[in-house]
Amino acid sequence: MSVERGERGAGDGHREASGVAVEPPPRGRWRGRLHTTLDLIRANPTGRITLKIFIALVGAIVVTIGIALIPLPGPGWLIVIAGLGIWALEFIWARRLLTFTRRNVHAWTRWVLRQSLPVRFLLGVVGLVFVAVVVWLSLKYSLGIDVVARLLHYLATN
Repeated sequence: MSVERGERGAGDGHREASGVAVEPPPRGRWRGRLHTTLDLIRANPTGRITLKIFIALVGAIVVTIGIALIPLPGPGWLIVIAGLGIWALEFIWARRLLTFTRRNVHAWTRWVLRQSLPVRFLLGVVGLVFVAVVVWLSLKYSLGIDVVARLLHYLATN
């Protein structure tokens, strides 16, 4: 049986007309370009070290910004996970941690969706109270603004 160019064999990836196995094309166009570019950089020892340092620094900056934004309303955790994704381009430990995080977030989401509406409502209220307490503590101890004391003073005077 001869396999023509572009046809798929039985689970063995793409084959050229010569019968030599070739890697299947990446899922997306930009992903393919990214992987090709990273492979070209990694082919050179200096490029490999430079890439590791660059990925480490960019990932650290993104994770640091995300950690700083966690107590504030907004996508703090998503930014931390994005920084972890940047690290995962080059570091196996980050790839494993990102896989662990995705698996647990998906498990948590599936568990919450199986719960009744009152339980989901209670989880939402607990989450909002937690965020409010973190924002209040952040404002109080980092900027010296006690929102609760000001609110109580305002209610007592008006």
